[in-house]
Amino acid sequence: MSRILNGIVALCPDLGIGKNGNLPWHPVRLNNEFAHFRKMTATSSVKGKQNVVIMGRKTWFSIPEKNRPLNNRINIVLSRKCKAPPPGAHYLVADFSSALRLVDIELTEQVDQVWVIGGSSVYKELMESPGTRRLFVTRILKQFECDTFFPEISPEKYRLLPEFPEVPREVQVESDIEYRFEVYESI
Repeated sequence: MSRILNGIVALCPDLGIGKNGNLPWHPVRLNNEFAHFRKMTATSSVKGKQNVVIMGRKTWFSIPEKNRPLNNRINIVLSRKCKAPPPGAHYLVADFSSALRLVDIELTEQVDQVWVIGGSSVYKELMESPGTRRLFVTRILKQFECDTFFPEISPEKYRLLPEFPEVPREVQVESDIEYRFEVYESI
C-alpha cells in the first residue's frame, strides 16, 4: 500500500488517552487542540477528495451524538459486535485490515488521507502495519487519571520529526493546561 497512514492522538505523560469514555481532561475543552485535530483530519490536499477517519466502536460512541459523523470526512467504524453501521457512520468493518481494503479498493477514487483516531487497539494495529506511518501526537504536559492508554512509541520504529508543515512547534496553553504538538514518522 503506497498511501501514508496517519494516527492522531492527544495523550498524558503516562500515555493515557481516555477515562470513562471521555478524554482524560473532560469536562475541560481544549478548543485549539480540537481545532488542530479537525484541521489535520478534515483537510484534504487533493481537490474533490475527502479524508477517511478510522475508529473503533467505543471511540465512535465517545463522540457527542451531535458531532457524529465527523463532517467533511468519511467515517469508518471498526466493530465485531455491531451488525450494521452505527447511526451516522458511513461504513462498518470488522477489523483494521478490512478498513484498509475498503479504502484501497472501493473508496480509492474518493479518498486522500487516512487518519486513525482511536482507540488503543486500533492505534496498535496502525503502528504495527506495513508502510509509512505518521503519528500526530499532542503531548498534554499535565497528568490526568486515565483508564485507556496509547501504545509505546518505539524509537527503533519511529523518529520525531524536527518540524512538520502547519504544526506549531511552541508549547500551547489552554485552560491552564500546557501541551505541545509532535509528529513522528516510521523508520
